[in-house]
Amino acid sequence: MTTAESMVSICIPARQGSSRFPGKPLANLAGKSLIQHVYEAVMHVPQVGQILVVTDHDAISQTVKNFGGEVCLVTEPCRTGTDRVAKVATQLSYDYVVNLQADEVLLHPGLLSDLIEPFLSSGIGIGTLKRKILQQEDRGNPSIVKVVTDDQGRALYFSRSPVPCWRDGIPTGIDTAAWMHLGIYIFKKSALQQFSELPSGSLEEAEKLEQLRALEHGMPIMVWETEHESLRIDTPEDLAMAESFLLRK
Repeated sequence: MTTAESMVSICIPARQGSSRFPGKPLANLAGKSLIQHVYEAVMHVPQVGQILVVTDHDAISQTVKNFGGEVCLVTEPCRTGTDRVAKVATQLSYDYVVNLQADEVLLHPGLLSDLIEPFLSSGIGIGTLKRKILQQEDRGNPSIVKVVTDDQGRALYFSRSPVPCWRDGIPTGIDTAAWMHLGIYIFKKSALQQFSELPSGSLEEAEKLEQLRALEHGMPIMVWETEHESLRIDTPEDLAMAESFLLRK
């Protein structure tokens, strides 16, 4: 049985002005807006007690209201989606907050459970997910963020570059797994507030990865593995492929 102590708030920051795909949250995907797909997918996660879209745009807000979702309008400038989530922390019903990107459609509720369950028993302030990179070409794709951890699962670094880099070429016969970082985070409310008050660091600015702000200021991030897939929509081409996948399914 899921108790109140094991429930979380899901925040979905949805920005209208994506540089690579303006208006992405409202893009039509198999008959529904992308933001509705993201919202409805997390309704099946057993630990979720609240779902809140946080947006900067009236059209997104109205769309969420039209399909019966909960939404909050935050129009003031924010550095990142996580900083936008921190602006609404007082409106969240639970002490644990998941920041789910508005372009990440879960294909199985177990993906979020793989993050929530170990986090709740970890005592740590920030957690996230990784998945094995199976396609060799993905190692060098800057749109796919890579993560390396220590032997306890704490993040050492996140990068758009291939990490680790095998200087002499990738050897055969040993486990040379590289890990994709999924941009899904879970915070204690206190850690979320602390994170949002930190100045942006040079690594965050270089890689354009907000999670590096935490590492640069000594806030540990635990990383757990999931084998569950999701649909990540970065470009109009990704949207077309996702629609084809969903229609076949």
